[in-house]
Amino acid sequence: MSNANSRESIKESPVVLVVDDEAVFRDRLCRAFRGRGWEAHGLGDTANVLEVAEKISPDLVLLDLRMPESNGLDSITPIKTFDSTITVIILTGYGSIPTALQALKLGADHYLSKPVDVDQILSAYEEIGTQTPERTRPVTVPSLARVEWEHIQRVLSDCSGNISQAAKLLGIHRRSLQRKLAKYPPGR
Repeated sequence: MSNANSRESIKESPVVLVVDDEAVFRDRLCRAFRGRGWEAHGLGDTANVLEVAEKISPDLVLLDLRMPESNGLDSITPIKTFDSTITVIILTGYGSIPTALQALKLGADHYLSKPVDVDQILSAYEEIGTQTPERTRPVTVPSLARVEWEHIQRVLSDCSGNISQAAKLLGIHRRSLQRKLAKYPPGR
């Protein structure tokens, strides 16, 4: 049995490591986790994250994506290499699809945008714990017609319903847009 697993078997409460450069946010999360029966530890940067993880054997590591001297993405692989059972959730105030995909590709289990509270984090953590290969939802890809319809609706909404302005932004004639809008939305 590995050292991490033997320590885990004698732990009484789950352990979280919060790595965030914002001291107020980090301390608030730690207090909230402690209030829910967790053992919580905080770090202001990723410099010692692996050493601390080895000492406390966390069940969950929360990593801020952007910190002044470090990047949370760089810590995912070392943590997962140390103990693949540790759940890693990336927290960021600068969310984007490419960084979310990169985080997941590196081994993060989830990606949450700030502001986030402990209940949202615990909900994500529990969701991760209940997923098994049989229970994961199959990936469904919307049809091209559906993607086009949703894009048109988004642009039209951004233009406050102004069809002429939406048509100009979409690069199509106003009447073509009106014909598309007159049709029923395509199925998935």
